[in-house]
Amino acid sequence: MKKSVLLFLLLTAWTLSFSQDQKGLARVNKIDGVEVYFMNEPLNSYDVVFDVGTGMKAASLLTGGLVNEGVSEKASQFVRRAIKEAKEDKHEFDAIIYSSGKKIVAVKFKNPDPKLKSLARAQKVEGLEVYILSEPLKDYEVLNSKKGGIKMKSYLTGGLVNNSIEEDVAQFVNKLVKDSKKDNEKIDGIVYGAGKSASGIRFKS
Repeated sequence: MKKSVLLFLLLTAWTLSFSQDQKGLARVNKIDGVEVYFMNEPLNSYDVVFDVGTGMKAASLLTGGLVNEGVSEKASQFVRRAIKEAKEDKHEFDAIIYSSGKKIVAVKFKNPDPKLKSLARAQKVEGLEVYILSEPLKDYEVLNSKKGGIKMKSYLTGGLVNNSIEEDVAQFVNKLVKDSKKDNEKIDGIVYGAGKSASGIRFKS
């Protein structure tokens, strides 16, 4: 009996520890075989190989101008640009990273751990974890979501020309938080995968 209780307690502790370890972690999407880290940081260490598209066109893609494009469409353009630049300059890279501001870099992982492949730690915006082009490892439920519409496109595509992606995401976070408060609920983060919809989520205990 004592052994059963001890085993149960150990299993419970391990489950809780594993659940906590997953908080804030995500598995990122791939575009054309390239891992894309948008507003999250890879768990594997890396070296920056080159900047991707730092010209006027790139800045326009990151900060607005094309209202019908979502972040995933912009990411696809940067992946294609990185692949083209790598071929022209004979570079090799594993992923592209956008963390803040108006800059994207192509990176090569250093002695990557296979267990950490495609894993990243999500950034926070207004205190909420944002999972952009990625999926949380921790189980969650969707509390609210937004789809389509000019206002939605503005939040996810940089309708305000001087805004960076994280500033637009911050506006979207505020919108989802406001809507969740109307329903007397609290969200832990937002998930944006592809297309032009995003969801407010709450993690399961």
